[in-house]
Amino acid sequence: MSQSADLTIEGQLYQFPVIEGSENEKAIDIGKLRDKTGYITIDNGFKNTGSTKSSITFLDGELGILRYRGYSIEDLAEKATFLEVSYLLIYGELPTEEQYKEFEYEIRTHTLVNEDMRKVFEGFPVNAHPMGVLSSLVSAMSAFYPDSYDSNAPADTEMHIIRMLAKLPTIATWSYKKSQGHPVNYPNNELDYCSNFLNMMFALPVEKYEVDPVVSKALNKLLILHADHEQNCSTSTVRLVGSSQANIYSSISAGIGALWGPLHGGANQEVIEMLEAIKADGGDTQKYINMAKDKSSGFRLFGFGHRVYKNFDPRARIIKKAADDVLSKLGVNDPVLEIAKTLEQAALEDEYFVSRKLYPNVDFYSGIIYRALGIPTNMFTVMFAIGRLPGWIAQWKEMRENKEPIGRPRQVYTGPTHRDFVSMTDR
Repeated sequence: MSQSADLTIEGQLYQFPVIEGSENEKAIDIGKLRDKTGYITIDNGFKNTGSTKSSITFLDGELGILRYRGYSIEDLAEKATFLEVSYLLIYGELPTEEQYKEFEYEIRTHTLVNEDMRKVFEGFPVNAHPMGVLSSLVSAMSAFYPDSYDSNAPADTEMHIIRMLAKLPTIATWSYKKSQGHPVNYPNNELDYCSNFLNMMFALPVEKYEVDPVVSKALNKLLILHADHEQNCSTSTVRLVGSSQANIYSSISAGIGALWGPLHGGANQEVIEMLEAIKADGGDTQKYINMAKDKSSGFRLFGFGHRVYKNFDPRARIIKKAADDVLSKLGVNDPVLEIAKTLEQAALEDEYFVSRKLYPNVDFYSGIIYRALGIPTNMFTVMFAIGRLPGWIAQWKEMRENKEPIGRPRQVYTGPTHRDFVSMTDR
């Protein structure tokens, strides 16, 4: 029996259908609210508003559950490669061996970026933020593939998806190499996805570079954990821009811009900057733990708790082990990371943090790993973007296949009412 929600406005009763998702999530469909009543709803930040139906990612913040297409994040992070997860998100099913080989081959053979893109890149100053460069160059890809403007042919769309997945890591490494005064590295198509990225980041023409399998495995996990996270700010941006029929490059570029904001993708960078500040102040972690407990101090610990996960972040449990493995294998002697370990221990044992469920989240551990790998803090959000790319693509693709209408939020106007124009001489 179908359910409905009753709404009474000015004595008039209206009924709106209740819909239920496959995981028993319930929503009131107010699609005809304005037509029926003349009213709209206000929901600042869209915290209670569902903008779409999606079959890609399920998230339960109260129970600490994250699933891609029904598969638990724990299983995927332990058993799958990042490209397997990318295929799953974009196409809906885990690939067969044959499908995976073809998918990986297509990506391997499209990693090279047009040399004219290098000329665009060279126009950026050496201190340009890597996220600004990344967003700009992804947007510029539209000019290099003009058929993306108006092509709806499935084969063309598939090629643009392959190009995005293949070329983003190549472009992402350019800013880092330039900041170091090093020549950029071309991709090595004999390497797997994660190893190829590490090679482009850290290889030098004067000596042989061997990718550490522990490091590559940790990066694979990190990318999987960031691959999608339901309708967050950047994902919603990709869908909203894409709803205007903007091509994949413009839509992903917009998503990168949204991710760049410190309230979204910059959390792991803030973790490291916080740790460095504690070190500069003498490294007294207990002082800062006490400050975090004192609301009047104005200090907050970054990397603990989560807006969505009210219990624990399931990704943090997975990445904690990867962080331990990397630090152990690399033998990193870094006082900043020692401070991180002390804070982690306090958060897991101190009753103040435990009772408030302020557990270390994925941003806390990802920042630690990236620092241990030698990746500078201004590249952290770029790493996030590489991981989130398949989720953005999947959401963009789903939105187009569902033929969703162009996004157009409403507002309640609070400005002046009608005013007569006053000529400049009388103002």
